[in-house]
Amino acid sequence: MTFLGVGVVGMALAVLLRQYRPEYAPAVSLGTGVVIFLGVMSGLSPVFEELRLLMENAGLPVEYAEVLIKSLGICFLTQLAGDACRDAGETAIATKVELAGKAGVLAVSLPLFQSLLALVTTLVGG
Repeated sequence: MTFLGVGVVGMALAVLLRQYRPEYAPAVSLGTGVVIFLGVMSGLSPVFEELRLLMENAGLPVEYAEVLIKSLGICFLTQLAGDACRDAGETAIATKVELAGKAGVLAVSLPLFQSLLALVTTLVGG
C-alpha cells in the first residue's frame, strides 16, 4: 500500500510542477517510477526464491527460472523507461526503447532456445 501513496504523491507533484516548472516534471515522474519499481522488486524477492525452489524440486534446471526472472526484469525496466520517454513527449524514443527491450529478452532467452533445439534434435534422432 505504500507504493500507492508514493505514486499518488509523485503524480500530484509532477502535475503541479508541470504547471509552474515543466522542466522538472519528467524527473519527478521518473524518480517516482524508479522508487516504486525498486520497492516492488524487493517485495518480489520471496516469490523469485520460491520459483527457484519449485524448479529445483521439479528437477528442472534453475537456468530456466533465471531466464524467466531476467526476462521479467527487462520487461519491467523497459516499461518504466518507455513510459518515462512518453511522459517527456518522446514517443519515438519510447518505441526504440521498447524494441531494445524485446531484443534484450530474446538475447536472454537464447540459451533456453539452444537447450530446446538440442532436446528436439535428440528426440528426432539427429
